[in-house]
Amino acid sequence: MTDVADVSTVRADTPGSRATARLLATAATAVGAPDLVLAVSRNGVRTVHTGGGSEPGPVPRERLAYELGSASKPYAGLLLARLVAQGRVRYEDRAADLLAPGLPVHPAVRRITLRHLLTHTSGLPGLPADFYPQAVPRWSTDPYGGYPADRVVRAFLRARPRHRPGTRWHYSNFAVSVLGHTLAAATGTPWEVLLHQRVLTPLGLTATRVRPGPEGADAVGHRRDGTPVPALDTGGFAAAGAVRATPLDLLSFLEAHLGGLEHRDPALSAALADVTRPVLRRGLRHGHTHTLTWFHHPSPYGPVLFHAGATLGQQAFLGFRPGSGLAVAATATRRVHRADTFVATAYGLLTQTP
Repeated sequence: MTDVADVSTVRADTPGSRATARLLATAATAVGAPDLVLAVSRNGVRTVHTGGGSEPGPVPRERLAYELGSASKPYAGLLLARLVAQGRVRYEDRAADLLAPGLPVHPAVRRITLRHLLTHTSGLPGLPADFYPQAVPRWSTDPYGGYPADRVVRAFLRARPRHRPGTRWHYSNFAVSVLGHTLAAATGTPWEVLLHQRVLTPLGLTATRVRPGPEGADAVGHRRDGTPVPALDTGGFAAAGAVRATPLDLLSFLEAHLGGLEHRDPALSAALADVTRPVLRRGLRHGHTHTLTWFHHPSPYGPVLFHAGATLGQQAFLGFRPGSGLAVAATATRRVHRADTFVATAYGLLTQTP
């Protein structure tokens, strides 16, 4: 797909930033989407490339809010880590005890901790079993909106985990959604308010939210055939996939993980350090490493931490390289498909850039 809008925004006109702009412009040719943003921060110097197959609108692409899908999970993880740093909860607190103290549940459910929920080791399936009958008829339009928060909680309390908590890794939107509801119950504060109070506001992320913004403020997703997709309604699964943010705010979020908050907010600084530490290894020869919230891979230039996400019509990639000052944020308004190159392109910028 040929770009009809191709703009590079560089905050410092240096040889390094100009080289990064050329790198992003080249990378963008590998991705076809109506709207595309590739954004890089090197030690706080930002380079943003925008393009895509559609005509740009009145709001610059880098200032539109994009649906993050599963790339919302690092925000939920940082929220948990900050509440732990502040002594409000502990990683080993049992979710059922916080959600429904004294209510009879399956013994395996009783053993599920907040850490299990966040690290996908709870034994819960990816989604509740009764999610699919109501979702399948509207799979391409609104699969989550008809499954509200109270239903997610009820499904958790009557669950029968497939594996003993803490023994196996299985990616679960269900589990992270339960984490969000548990933190809300533990603090007496709705998850959305809690996220704003403890993460978004302290980090200055004023263009990040969990609901659609005013008309014209959000990017519009598209199916593979180019058909526009309605804004995502995550229903009761908000903690697992509801965050929307501009690429510039995504860079701010990633830059916070690269340091600089030690004297501003000790609890938040401690939480940011906590979520970057490897806590789990799995797979053949324990080849896959995870922190509390990030996938953790080696690269020629040191470890990289990243998370990707997709919704019905949008994609996002977030990643950074601790110790190098490099962060990469990418967004696209096109549904993922089998031959998709978006994640590979963004991942390459993170892992192959000196």
